[in-house]
Amino acid sequence: MGIKDFFKKKKNDLDPLADLSLTNLKKGYLVDYDLKTWEVVASNYYDWGDGDISYEWQLKSVDEVVYLEKESDDEEEWSLNRKINFSRLGPKIKEQIVETGDPPDEIVFDGMTYYREEMAGGHFYKDGHGPGKEVLRWSYEDDSGRCYLGIEQWGEADFDAAKGEPVEEYQFINILPGKQD
Repeated sequence: MGIKDFFKKKKNDLDPLADLSLTNLKKGYLVDYDLKTWEVVASNYYDWGDGDISYEWQLKSVDEVVYLEKESDDEEEWSLNRKINFSRLGPKIKEQIVETGDPPDEIVFDGMTYYREEMAGGHFYKDGHGPGKEVLRWSYEDDSGRCYLGIEQWGEADFDAAKGEPVEEYQFINILPGKQD
């Protein structure tokens, strides 16, 4: 073995610290955000068809669970979402979806008015595996575009809701690989 061979990397050598970026988060990784350390407990994605895919990481800290989502349209857009109890939106929302197939164009929640921006149907893949579970999603924004509201329908009468906000990739620091299943 010559001196040049010593410094050459083998193609099979895996560097666990290479590619530590937000886009490459995996289950078990750790990341700091908003003065807390978060563990990635799930790495999911949604396939909306025609190559439109959004990624979601479930992050858990000592006292909170959030969902970091990345969508790519013309550019990457990141959002941080917190689940809310769907019933907090009021009984009329569920009734309208069941009766008409769509929620209202406007929703007032916690004193803020949200306006429907888009609707999509696709498949959800928990930890990137499985046949995919069918889901419908309605996305809402306030006038400023800084507050989001989302509704997901998983079956005839199974609904989830989340409140979110845009975030920037640079806000997440100290990404470390962690225990992996």
